[in-house]
Amino acid sequence: MKISNKLLIAGFVLTALAQIAVPAKMMYDCEMTERHGTEYKFRTEPIDPADPFRGKYITLSFDNTVYLKDTIRNWNKDAYVYIIKDKDGFAKVTNVSCDPINSKKDFFKAKAWGYNGMLHIEFPFDRYYMEEGKAYEAELAYRDYSRRDSLEKPAYAVVAVKDGHSVLKDVIVDGKPIRDYVLEQREIKKDA
Repeated sequence: MKISNKLLIAGFVLTALAQIAVPAKMMYDCEMTERHGTEYKFRTEPIDPADPFRGKYITLSFDNTVYLKDTIRNWNKDAYVYIIKDKDGFAKVTNVSCDPINSKKDFFKAKAWGYNGMLHIEFPFDRYYMEEGKAYEAELAYRDYSRRDSLEKPAYAVVAVKDGHSVLKDVIVDGKPIRDYVLEQREIKKDA
């Protein structure tokens, strides 16, 4: 009877450790990606005005269509998305693969689907969480600014990428972090 109690306690301890280890590893990976990952700027697009705000975050939209040389038929899989920086410092997708490839390029994991050489990527960083008091104003400011189609100062997301992980660090509007932009817009409205 004593041996079974010891096994039961050992099993309980191992289960508890596993339940702690999994989320701790996920948090560690996110922290290491944010601190040591390469930062990329992803151009954002205006969102659907019918759903401007869902919770306490900004919904981001990206140009998610990639045209590939080879023909893809009924592709709907988890994918490895390889990126580089273009001449303006924005992220550019160079390759999408079902399996990791030997490459020195940064990549992140995403869901992708497509057909006939057109591939659509579901970016894993399409929500930017903020304080409750600023989130709605930020969503409206982001949407309005993105619709202006400013080529000089486009809205974009700053994303750290490392070893397949990606972390959304900030959203830049009019050359400023979205939090600062919202505060600036509040002052303009107050003074008006």
